[in-house]
Amino acid sequence: MHITSLCECGFRYSDTLIMSQREPVHYEMEIRTQDDIDARVVRSTSGTIRIPELGVDMEPGPASESFISNIEGVLDRVANILEMVVRWNEDDKTPRAMELLSNIEKVKAGEFGITVIIEDPLGNSAIISEKATHRYLHRKRRTALRLV
Repeated sequence: MHITSLCECGFRYSDTLIMSQREPVHYEMEIRTQDDIDARVVRSTSGTIRIPELGVDMEPGPASESFISNIEGVLDRVANILEMVVRWNEDDKTPRAMELLSNIEKVKAGEFGITVIIEDPLGNSAIISEKATHRYLHRKRRTALRLV
């Protein structure tokens, strides 16, 4: 089901809802080369994306949107948030944000390795690549995930 909402102010919200529920999944992929960042990423509104080496957790929330992108697109989303933190110029957060932005550029250049993990209790998210591994998400882990 596809939902689009447009307000008089020009704000537009668009989302695709998957009406079926599948087996809970855990996808994982090590990103080591520039080619790896081309792997396709499908994130549903119930999917959580983690990048442990960067300390990144993208969890579902009330305004969570699904998207189809690639690893580079996920990194760009993270970089956009970090750039906002840098613009705020908070002494305690700016240096770490700048370090993470540098690491993201290194990932894109194939100079810094990361692991991208997607977990979805409804089974509608995925990493589509021959290098990605996937398995059933165990009940204990599934109940620990945020689901909005």
